[in-house]
Amino acid sequence: SYVHVGSKVRVYDEDLDEEEVYEITGSTEANAMENKISNESPVGKALLKHKVGDVVRVLAPDGEYKLYVREIS
Repeated sequence: SYVHVGSKVRVYDEDLDEEEVYEITGSTEANAMENKISNESPVGKALLKHKVGDVVRVLAPDGEYKLYVREIS
C-alpha cells in the first residue's frame, strides 16, 4: 500500500539514527505534538505515494535529508 492522507507511517531517519511514526493529515488536523503532520508540510508532501522500502528525499528549509519508509498502517 502507498502513503496517503490518513496513513500512519513509520520512518527511519539515518541522520538522527532514530525512528518516528507520523500520521499524515489534512492541514486543519495537523498537530506536531501528536506527530500528526499535514500533507502540505515538507515531510508530509515527500512521503505521499511512497511505499514500504522506499527512500524518500525531504527538502526542508534547513536542507535535504532522507527518510526510509519502514511501515504503513
